Formats: sequence, C-alpha cells, structure tokens
Amino acid sequence: MPTWNPTQYEKFLKDRTQPAIDLANRLEAFTPNSILDLGCGPGNSTKILKQKFPYARIIGADNSVEMLKKARGLYPDIEFINLDANGDLREVNEKFDIVFSNACIQWLPNHRELLPKLMTVLKPSGILAVQIPMQAEHPVHIMINELVNTDKWKSKVAPRQYNNLSTTEYYDVLSDVSSDFEIWETTYCHRMPSYESIIEWYKGTGLRPYLEQLNESDADDFTNDVYVKLKQQYKMQKNGEILFRFPRLFFIARK
Repeated sequence: MPTWNPTQYEKFLKDRTQPAIDLANRLEAFTPNSILDLGCGPGNSTKILKQKFPYARIIGADNSVEMLKKARGLYPDIEFINLDANGDLREVNEKFDIVFSNACIQWLPNHRELLPKLMTVLKPSGILAVQIPMQAEHPVHIMINELVNTDKWKSKVAPRQYNNLSTTEYYDVLSDVSSDFEIWETTYCHRMPSYESIIEWYKGTGLRPYLEQLNESDADDFTNDVYVKLKQQYKMQKNGEILFRFPRLFFIARK
C-alpha cells in the first residue's frame, strides 16, 4: 500500500467527500448505535457520519499514522483507532450496527475473502456500506497502465494489479454473504480547472504506487508523461475547464 500524505489527499477534498455523503444519505432509514468508518483517512467521511448520526458512537479506523494524526487534529471529538482492514479484525473487540467504507477497499486484495470478513464485525442485521472507485474502468488508470507498459517505463515501474471485482462479481459475492443487498454505480462529472489539477488529484492517490517506485528525477519525468497523455485524452471545455468523469461502485449489504 502507498504511503499517505494527508496534505496532498486533502486537495479537492470536496470532490473526494461527495461519494461518502451520497453513501451516508442512503442509510437514512437506519438508526445505528455504533458505526465503524473503515479506512477513514483524514476523517472527512467520519465527520459526515457524525453529522448524519449525532447520537451514534462512531469510530474512524485507518492504518496510516499520518492520516490518523490529521484526523485527530481536525476532529478531536471523534474517536480514531489504528486498524489494518487487511489484518485480523478480531482485534476489534466489539460489533457494529454499520461498517462504512469510502474509497478504501480498492487497496486491499482478495475481496471474495474480505467481504465475508467485514461481515463478522457487524451485529446481527448490521449493515455493510461501501464505495469503491472503479479503477479498472477509469480512463486515467487505463492510460497510466498503458504508459507503464511502454519501453521507456516497463523496466522501471511495475504495473498495478487491480483488486476490484466486476459489478457482477460483487453481486454474486454479496448474494452469498448477506441476507439482502443493493448495488449501484455512479459516474461523477468533476469540474477540474486544469490538467495540472488532475495531476495533483492523482498524486494523492492513484499515482502514488507508481511514483514511489522511482527516484525524484524519474518521478518528475513519469508525471510529465502522464500530463502529456492527459492532454491527449481530455479536451478542454469552452470555459477552459476539464470534464473529469469518475466512475464509482456502491453497495449496501445486510448481515
């Protein structure tokens, strides 16, 4: 997993947080007493849950010390813990009414094993609520992997193997591990002010696994090559902005 930089991640935080808001809004019918926000990052999603469910006990969990430090500084009234979602979840010594995860599990392998494991942290009839960027279908991710496989870069940068399943595969897993579920896709159309802004967005997430394999000079060169391909892939709108489509998968499953 990449090393997380909270300052870089917080750029475009409003756009990053919108899927968490939309997922939380789908939980309005529930009155949870306890919620675990898995992969809480700098606490933006945890804050949304606290606002949505002010009377619930809410815990934000992440395995990044840097992200947790940021979250605790921003939201001192919320409890945050260090937890590896890919580890032994039995170290969480309680069950929750809702396990909420916004843009986290795409970094974790073996989702056919992970989803049943997440269900074990729920109380009877508890809810697993998840949002995942659809990386393998996102034009930028496809573009970066194409760049990695060129003669210039394939000896220096290893391509990413995506952990996500397809929507139909998640459907089958959820039908096996839950008593009921709903699953949907949303494509967000972000207004980006420039090509540089897209680069800055991805430096906080999707580019990190590649850049961390390179020295500073090569990382700058790789970023420049991504920039060139972005200009080829995305045309400016009439007002000079970039229409940046970002597909995401959501599901809510009851234990």
